[in-house]
Amino acid sequence: MSEDKVAEEFDVVVVGGGAAGLSGALTLARARRSVVVIDSGEPRNAPAAGAHGLLSRDGVSPLELLRIGREEVAGYGGQVVSDVAVSARRVAGGFVVEAGSGRRFRARRLLVTTGLVDEVPEVPGLRERWGRDVLHCPYCHGWEVRDAPIGVLGGSPLSVHQALLFRQWSAQVTLFLHTGAELAEDEWERLAARGIAVVDGEVTGLEVVEDRLAGVRLASGRRAPVEALAVASRMVARGEVPAGLGLSAVEHPMGVGTYVPSDASGLTEVAGVWAAGNVTDLLANVPVAQAAGFQAAAAINADLVAEDTDVAVARRRSAAASEAASEAGSGGVFGPAGEAEVCARVLGERRHGLEPLPRSQGPAQP
Repeated sequence: MSEDKVAEEFDVVVVGGGAAGLSGALTLARARRSVVVIDSGEPRNAPAAGAHGLLSRDGVSPLELLRIGREEVAGYGGQVVSDVAVSARRVAGGFVVEAGSGRRFRARRLLVTTGLVDEVPEVPGLRERWGRDVLHCPYCHGWEVRDAPIGVLGGSPLSVHQALLFRQWSAQVTLFLHTGAELAEDEWERLAARGIAVVDGEVTGLEVVEDRLAGVRLASGRRAPVEALAVASRMVARGEVPAGLGLSAVEHPMGVGTYVPSDASGLTEVAGVWAAGNVTDLLANVPVAQAAGFQAAAAINADLVAEDTDVAVARRRSAAASEAASEAGSGGVFGPAGEAEVCARVLGERRHGLEPLPRSQGPAQP
C-alpha cells in the first residue's frame, strides 16, 4: 500500500493554527467541510501579554485566544492536531501533508497560514524582551506605553516611519540611529517638526531593572533612559512547506522581509493552494489575519462547490448518455421490446386494446 493511500483524508488541510488558520478552519467547518489544522501551538505573539484590536476580546492572552479558537473549530466538527507540518506535495486529486510525527494528511485544497519569523538586530538582551517592552507595532502595544519615554532602534527601512507613528502615543520619542544609514534631509525635518530626538551611535545593550526595561546603552558609554524600545524586525515568511509545493518566498517591496505572494482572496501561484496571515501579508496584525483567514476559506469553499458541481454535471450527462445508448440498442420505445414494455406498464391485460375472450358458457337454464 502506498503512503498516500494511508493518509487521513479531508477536504482541506490548514497548515498553521494562528489567528488566520483557526479563522479559516472555523469558516470551513461551518461550511460543512472536513478540515484539519496542523499546528504546534507556538504563535508569533506568544510573548505578548495580550492581543489588541479584537472586538469583544481586546487584551486577550494570545494563548487563550488560540485555546478558544481551537474549541470553536472542534465545535463544528473540525480537527486540530498538535504537530508540525514538515512537507507538502501535490498528488493526484489534491495534496499530501506530512507532519513531524509521521502522520499524513490528504486534502483536496490547502490553506497555508504558517506565519513568519521575526529576525531582530543582534543587540544583547533584545530577543529576550521581544513582545514585552521591546515592541514592533504601535497598534498592538502603543496604548500600554502611552506617555512613556519610547526609543526607536534605527537600521530598518521602517525606522523613521515607526518613530513618527509612536509619536502619536507619546511626546517622548527618541530615534537611535544605531547602524542605520544617514537620514535624508526631509526625514530630519519631519522628525524635528514632531519633536522627535535623534541620537547617533550604535546601541550595544539594554538596561533592565527589576525585569523592566529602563534604558539603552550606547557604544560611547552613554545611557539613554527609555521604558519601551520599538524595533522593526526583518520579517521572514516560514517557507518550508510552501517551498515543497513550488512556492518561493520573495522580497517585500518595502524591503522589510520576505513573503509568499497571493491574490486578494489568498490564492497563490499554485492551483489549489491558498495563503493567509503573515506568511503572505507581513504587516497584518491579529484582526487582519483573522479576516484574511475567513476570506481565503470562503474562496476555498466556493472553489470546492464549483468542482463538486462540475463532477455532478459530468455524472448526470454520463448517465443520460448511457440511458440513450441503451434505448438505441433495443430499438427504443418503438422497437418490439420497448413496445411490449410500454403496453405491459400502461394497459396491463388490455394489451393493444383487446379484452380477454369470454369463457364458453353452457346452455341457459329454462
